[in-house]
Amino acid sequence: MHLDPHIQIFLNQYNEMPRPSLEDVTPPQLREMEKMSLTPSKEAVKKVYNKEIELNERTLTIRVYEPEGTGPFPALVYYHGGGWVLGSLDTHDSICRSYANGANCIVVSVDYRLAPEDKFPAAVNDAYEALYWISAHASQLNIDSNKIAVGGDSAGGNLAAVVSILAKERQGPSIVHQLLIYPSLGFKNQHPASMKENAEGYFLSKDLMDWFRLQYLNNKEEEQHPYNAPVLLEDLSSLPSATIITAQYDPLRDSGKDYADALKNHGVPVTYENYETMIHGFLGFHEFVPLAQQAINKSAAQLRQVFDSI
Repeated sequence: MHLDPHIQIFLNQYNEMPRPSLEDVTPPQLREMEKMSLTPSKEAVKKVYNKEIELNERTLTIRVYEPEGTGPFPALVYYHGGGWVLGSLDTHDSICRSYANGANCIVVSVDYRLAPEDKFPAAVNDAYEALYWISAHASQLNIDSNKIAVGGDSAGGNLAAVVSILAKERQGPSIVHQLLIYPSLGFKNQHPASMKENAEGYFLSKDLMDWFRLQYLNNKEEEQHPYNAPVLLEDLSSLPSATIITAQYDPLRDSGKDYADALKNHGVPVTYENYETMIHGFLGFHEFVPLAQQAINKSAAQLRQVFDSI
């Protein structure tokens, strides 16, 4: 299979653009560059608002997307991607709008702390405690507390998987489903084919992944920590059902596939799909790549089916 033509055009332009070396740029500078490239989403949602929530000795911002209707609604607690270093409520605004409308649910996007200012496990703690707060204040947010799913892309997919594990371990909030989009979950194989095939030239590179890891983790040993690489966890039983999406031209492809297989082996229902013509981050292009919008629509329909079955 060849790359989707829309993605190929993007990659041609991206690979020709001059970019500073990772050694010469700081995370705050990269975040500023990211802000400059943002364009407002075109998709209307009935109600969108930011809310400050008080957690343990800190305040986080969440953004709430409420679809048409009266509620209480099911909810998707969403964690944005960006290697635990980049990304924001704004970078993933259009994706959250699309899921709110497509799944007819409230989407709550969590503005968790970023590295290197706040290293592992700060993002994990924020992700879990925000989920706990949302569940405890469900009625205030017009949410049905019996119908809460978690989701995220890339690093956010990692956080969604990890909070599902933490909720099980701590007997915390009930999660009905986990939506993991080209997630970073560690690898079963030390030399995964996807890392070799897609090490460079496809937007997310091996070098960039190494840089993200250097910013996020405190030491090399944490690479094997199950809250960084949940695929290495011995017991994945009794976790929520999962939808896992990967992209063929993505160094993280085999990470998502490994986790899908591991969940299935532990009796967890999994819907897995690899998009053969796509690259890492492709859902972010959904407003001009038809197949990316189809992927959102399809996974939103799966979410809706889960909510309707409860």
